[in-house]
Amino acid sequence: MDSTDLLPVGRRVAYWRGRRKLSQQVLADRLGKSKSWVDKVERGVRSLDKVSTLQNIAAVLRIDTAVLLGRDAQPAGVTERVEGVERIRVALSRYEIALERPASRRPVQPADEVAREVGHVWSTFQHARYPQVVDLVPGLLADAQRTHAHDPDAGRVPLVEAYRVTASLLVKLGAPDVAWLAVDRAMITATGDGVSVAAAAVQLGQVLRESGQARVAKSVMLAAAYRIAPPVIEYGTPAELSLCGTLLVQAALAAARIGDDRTAADLIDEAADMAVRVGDGHDHHRTAFGPTALELARVATAVELGEAREAVTRHEKATTRDGWRWLPAEHRAAHLIDAARAYLQADDPVNASRVLMEADRIAPAEIRHRPGGRDILAQVAREPTAPTTLTHLATTLGVG
Repeated sequence: MDSTDLLPVGRRVAYWRGRRKLSQQVLADRLGKSKSWVDKVERGVRSLDKVSTLQNIAAVLRIDTAVLLGRDAQPAGVTERVEGVERIRVALSRYEIALERPASRRPVQPADEVAREVGHVWSTFQHARYPQVVDLVPGLLADAQRTHAHDPDAGRVPLVEAYRVTASLLVKLGAPDVAWLAVDRAMITATGDGVSVAAAAVQLGQVLRESGQARVAKSVMLAAAYRIAPPVIEYGTPAELSLCGTLLVQAALAAARIGDDRTAADLIDEAADMAVRVGDGHDHHRTAFGPTALELARVATAVELGEAREAVTRHEKATTRDGWRWLPAEHRAAHLIDAARAYLQADDPVNASRVLMEADRIAPAEIRHRPGGRDILAQVAREPTAPTTLTHLATTLGVG
């Protein structure tokens, strides 16, 4: 074993930076970060838990990501996540169909069988079983691509849905660059089918926001929403209203990300009318859109805007609704992570700990495999009032 394998990640960054004869400022410039950020990483003050950031640092230092993480000193779950993202990247980078070089001799699956396979993967994702989804996605993509090549009409929707769930997973895993490839494929495949375009645009909005393009996200989401919107809301189907409302929510989140509070509020209010007509307990196009999901979106926008007290008040009301327990585990746990952030903003670490423990109970992978979840865990675990359970979890995961 090399002695560097025993070093924390930050120290390994410093070690390899020295080996490459780079100053902290040069490394910061190449990463698009500040010198202070690099210094904090190297001293262990700031954790490195985002897949794309780890990959960028490794690329600048001209080493494999696995070397940067170390063979025996990886933060729990980070190596598995990086490797999972790489497997999906490879699956998305194959062009056997276009080159007429099928990667498998397995018979082409009928479209209805692929649709069932897609449904299973979506269900697994909504139960927040992300490691299992990572294992399923490469095979799903191969089956869906081959079926679409054999029967473009029947295979289009399953292939779009395969790309959508792949993009959703990659956003969760902190890899928006790879998610962009999946969602771009989804949009291209969906072209000509207005409903499929609108469905794929939901993930496009997520990817754009996570890629730092909130202004673009707002514009694109509004265009997509009004394209699918029924001429008269009262005559719209629940499926149409769910897509349109979800896209408006995505536009509102993008507006909040750039500090446009008025637009964010107006868009949420517009979506609220649609949510009432859809009702709770539905999951049209995997949106889970309805009145309760709409209230959770109000919390998310308030958190983005730094309106902690409003976010906390809305969270506490929303989670008492009947519709709360009908939402997918992934949706509820992701919301609780937002709520924990709101409680921290409101200087209430006790309740931040409480909702974070509830998130871990509902969907452990939201904290153990999602960089955003691990980041908030690290913050809560540093609080003197943090429960022992959370501090032990943070220690196990190598965060904090």
